[in-house]
Amino acid sequence: MVKYGLDYTRCRWILPLLLGIGVIFGIIALAGRGWLESQTLPYVQQASLWQSCRRPQQGGDWTCESLMGYAWGRAAAATYLVGFILLVICFALAIIAFAIDTLRFNFIRGIGGLLFVAAVFSIMGLVIYPVKFTSEIEMTGINMFSWAYGFGWTTAIMEICLGFFFCCLPNYEDQILGNVKPTYFYSSP
Repeated sequence: MVKYGLDYTRCRWILPLLLGIGVIFGIIALAGRGWLESQTLPYVQQASLWQSCRRPQQGGDWTCESLMGYAWGRAAAATYLVGFILLVICFALAIIAFAIDTLRFNFIRGIGGLLFVAAVFSIMGLVIYPVKFTSEIEMTGINMFSWAYGFGWTTAIMEICLGFFFCCLPNYEDQILGNVKPTYFYSSP
């Protein structure tokens, strides 16, 4: 990306595209019912960020309990949701920043800082949830934190990595804008 510059049409939208993928992963984590699931038959437990469902026997009806009745459930949902909202704001700002012909590199660095704040909130929610869930809710059988919880961690890791990219990109401002004279390593005899 630095070699061709941000004006190179294929490279200009890579970072906003990755932010968009992070937003999609965050939506999957927020809406997914697979934060915690039973690992073996009979499947008796399934939980999302919002509720915990349990089934007494194979083929029985699921009974669900809202996690919003617990203070830790509200805290986990709120912190992860704040991180997700900040990610969506960063996505919108990145679209605006890269759509403008003259890039504002300090604006791009601010997006990176906001991504780090979003990652902190997301990680807080992702740590509160399993610690308090396993200590306060009775679990039956062998359970595992599953695919939706993994999408949540993927979103947090993407926020951190993209935060580094957005913060470090202004360091290469001259190379990106083509203001650097090329260096040749060939010397004539």
